[in-house]
Amino acid sequence: MANLLSRLVRRAAGPAPATKAAPLAVTFYGEGRPVWTAREGGALAREGFQRNAVVHRAVRLVAEAAASLPLVLADADADHPLLQLLARPNPREGGARLLESLYGHLMVSGNAYLEAVGLDGTIRELHGLRPDRMRVVPGPDGWPIAYAYTVGGRTLRYDQTQDGVAPILHLTLFHPTDDHYGLSPMEAAATALDIHNAAGAWNKALLDNAARPSGALVFASSAGSTLSEAQFSRLKSELETNYQGAGNAGRPLLLEGGLDWKPLALSPKDMDFVEAKSGAAREIALAFGVPPLLLGLPGDNTHANYAEANRAFYRQTVIPLVRRTADCLSQWLEPAFGPTRLEPDLDAIEALAPERESLWRRVQGADFLSEAEKREAVGYGPRPA
Repeated sequence: MANLLSRLVRRAAGPAPATKAAPLAVTFYGEGRPVWTAREGGALAREGFQRNAVVHRAVRLVAEAAASLPLVLADADADHPLLQLLARPNPREGGARLLESLYGHLMVSGNAYLEAVGLDGTIRELHGLRPDRMRVVPGPDGWPIAYAYTVGGRTLRYDQTQDGVAPILHLTLFHPTDDHYGLSPMEAAATALDIHNAAGAWNKALLDNAARPSGALVFASSAGSTLSEAQFSRLKSELETNYQGAGNAGRPLLLEGGLDWKPLALSPKDMDFVEAKSGAAREIALAFGVPPLLLGLPGDNTHANYAEANRAFYRQTVIPLVRRTADCLSQWLEPAFGPTRLEPDLDAIEALAPERESLWRRVQGADFLSEAEKREAVGYGPRPA
């Protein structure tokens, strides 16, 4: 009786109202986990010097400016054998080219190596070696006793414990956590480098595919049907495979019946990629010690004009680098050429001419100084007898 009564009540009430399925929204998004360039010399050289215009120009600017600064001996003639060796270090390259590669390796990898080739106890040639092929061989006390250079499947070992001039000069930039290898400015600027490269790749993909922002893919059917589990998985997989990442940015979306695209995320214009690239470029220039004005970067008002930026570049970046390198060369080659002191010829720097002229004017007007004191004040030794 209860079952019959229930059926009669349901029949009197009429059929149950149809329920319309709510639209299905498939949100397409990335997890936002950054992918960073590996912090090793080869990867940084490829992603930085070879593929980034700001890094390339900054390295070239420092290396060429430092290599063009002549090295002189403070207490020797211009025809000294050491100066002749530096002017013509080997048959393949001149002194400026060798020093340019030396400074370039320092900027890119934080390390630079020179090989001294001797004959009958005399140093005849100097050669630059690639840092990515060199390995330090530490001794029992932790200090290097040899260097291993691998090329063409062969490894050459340079013994650093022999008498006289050591075969390898290893130049490094300061690294607070490594006893043997230096820290490259490019490694310090690696985050800004990745941002700059990623912004460029993203903008290039947008230009190729006509920019479209991310959003939600909404499925709504008038019949009230919904996607099956297999259809949902296939749709999500196709979205992640064909429309996710910088390489697929802006690719037109092909929609089937019942699908609608609802933009949700900010567009690249809203995110202001141009400003992000400019900020990353200024950070790269900061790491290399190059005023952004010299790299043609907009939005930096630190220097009033180009001449002031150029003087700051030489004073704060080029001259300290050259002096440090000259000291290392003097100490390394001292067993072969005797006690000498290499130093940069600051009079050859055109950017510092106004400062030099001002110094000479002040020294010339100092009547209380003798001639010898005036010569010493401007960097010259006693007048030859």
